[in-house]
Amino acid sequence: MEWTLERLNQFVAVADCGSMTQAARRLGRAQSAVSMAMGLLEADLGLALFRRVGRSVHLTPAGEVMLTEARALLNQAQALDLRAQALAAGQSAQLCVAIDEALPYPPIARLLRELASRFPALELTLLNGTAAEVAQAVQSRHAALAFQFDRGPVDAQFAQRYVAGVPQMVFVARNHALAAQARITREDLAGHRQLVMHIEGVEDLVISPRIWRSESFYVLADMLADGIGWGILPRNIAQAPDIEPRIVALDCPELRLPPLAVRMLSLQGAALESTALWLQQRLAELLIVGD
Repeated sequence: MEWTLERLNQFVAVADCGSMTQAARRLGRAQSAVSMAMGLLEADLGLALFRRVGRSVHLTPAGEVMLTEARALLNQAQALDLRAQALAAGQSAQLCVAIDEALPYPPIARLLRELASRFPALELTLLNGTAAEVAQAVQSRHAALAFQFDRGPVDAQFAQRYVAGVPQMVFVARNHALAAQARITREDLAGHRQLVMHIEGVEDLVISPRIWRSESFYVLADMLADGIGWGILPRNIAQAPDIEPRIVALDCPELRLPPLAVRMLSLQGAALESTALWLQQRLAELLIVGD
């Protein structure tokens, strides 16, 4: 086989234009050069690709099949070229990112769409789990980065960067006794079971002497919606379609909660490439916009 990508590109142009002359004009080549290239391509493949009718050309049945193959090869060649350029410019060839399952989904979904567009040559692996699980993914070096809700101090082996904050509030099931009260005090909360987010020895603010714990915000939200107790949830978890109709926010002036911080974890000393830094900056922007 003596055919080249250049000849395949000319073949596609001729097929699209239906004319050697128009294809030559599009390619900026002499008509005779394009015509000769098509003759050589047909000889190399041992196939008649076109039927010549006056100044026009039409694909033969074999030409139709080969056009599909040619387009696929040219697309692969373009992808190879783009990836080589990206690697030469210092972009990551591969990246594994672990994402806390409790983070707001719309900003994460948009982040991934923009990542695909901005870094088309990147080979990405996504891991999802609880805040503890995504931190473990970085610790075990399965992931280079993790984005998680801040669940307190991390081991010295981690480097952490603040990304943004997500509002959090006190919630209770609509049929819970506390839901009937206009204003809630800390004493009121202490009289009912509290559902507490618990991870690696770190707990949310504990007010009630009766507590249940979970390391998953989604499990916590389900228990809360079932009327088992009250709890503190990030706003995005409380707005989940299967949770929001079943719960209500409590007005507790004595308990003003700061936004729950989102952070990026990596291992201490690990060099953060441009892709990772862009992810941190862009997620911060998207979380603020979605606030």
